[in-house]
Amino acid sequence: MATDGVAKADSTRAWPGDYPATSLAEYCGKLVQNDYLKPADLERMLSGPGASCTATMSVPPAILQLSGKTALKIYKVTRSDPSHAIFAASANYIYDTPLDPKAVPFGDIGFVVIRKGGDARIFSKGQTTPQGFDNDAAKFQVEVGALPGAAKGVVTAGDGPTVLAAPR
Repeated sequence: MATDGVAKADSTRAWPGDYPATSLAEYCGKLVQNDYLKPADLERMLSGPGASCTATMSVPPAILQLSGKTALKIYKVTRSDPSHAIFAASANYIYDTPLDPKAVPFGDIGFVVIRKGGDARIFSKGQTTPQGFDNDAAKFQVEVGALPGAAKGVVTAGDGPTVLAAPR
């Protein structure tokens, strides 16, 4: 949707961080309203082992509501962020933090990251921090991804305000 917005000079189709949206439901609502996804598609995308998310669209007004627990989280990546900025990650991963064995969807087995450039990777629990990349913060940002707005080579633990709020 964001690349369509750039190609067509349409500011109503943008990256999550370029909207004033404060929740995952608000951003996903834009995807549904602009016909990129259907609520049933969102349910499949946002659900996973131990996490079942329900998406319903109210009419009128057209407001998407998410309930349950999500297996995926969306970061507030902006148009100005580099292609290796994290767009989405499995909900069990908190940036630069060891995995919790009780976290949904994958516990401490590993995690998934999807970056702004469109590439996705699966990582092991040993790759959650720069230590898994020879203590090299810049390499960690290139391999796993950088938080939206992060300076090159600067890694700070936690997602902070860079994640759209999701149902828990």
